[in-house]
Amino acid sequence: MSISSIVRMVLWLVMILGGGILSYYLDSLLFEDIKSNIIFLIISFVVGVFLLRLVLKISRNTGRTLSKYGRKGNISRMETNILATEGIYKFMRHPMHLGLLFFPVSIAFLICSPSFILIISPLEIIFMLIMIKFVEEPDAIKKFGTKYLDYMQKVPWFCFNMECLKELFKPVPKIYNNTIGNKYVS
Repeated sequence: MSISSIVRMVLWLVMILGGGILSYYLDSLLFEDIKSNIIFLIISFVVGVFLLRLVLKISRNTGRTLSKYGRKGNISRMETNILATEGIYKFMRHPMHLGLLFFPVSIAFLICSPSFILIISPLEIIFMLIMIKFVEEPDAIKKFGTKYLDYMQKVPWFCFNMECLKELFKPVPKIYNNTIGNKYVS
């Protein structure tokens, strides 16, 4: 696993744990009575479970798509060495990030925190969008060069049309052995 992958994971942990701790404090100041509202707690938790399931499904599908189309040879699990432009990646450049944008929101609902829902998770989403623009995109350009620049011209960051959403949620078979010769095995 590369240093940048480790840094990204640490950032995720800081955002989620830090957001949870900060939201606990802000909730005690701004929303102290809401924690006794059973209806809010139930609805919030159910919405959180639903969103988390979507995040996990998108992450699984996009991860498997990257494994199928973005890797060749014996490379680290979290790495790619081929520009993936098939599957969901023919519709949007950052489908996994689209799913991950909802991760802080799902955690916010799961822990039933109004300040996390209304204040912290929107700030974290903005931070993630900035990271895509100023870290992910330049890394991809450095890695794939003009191929990625051409891809950027043809494919948007995110896509919400029905065909794209169907592809995003379509099950992708797990790749057990990444390559045998040049054939993918599922």
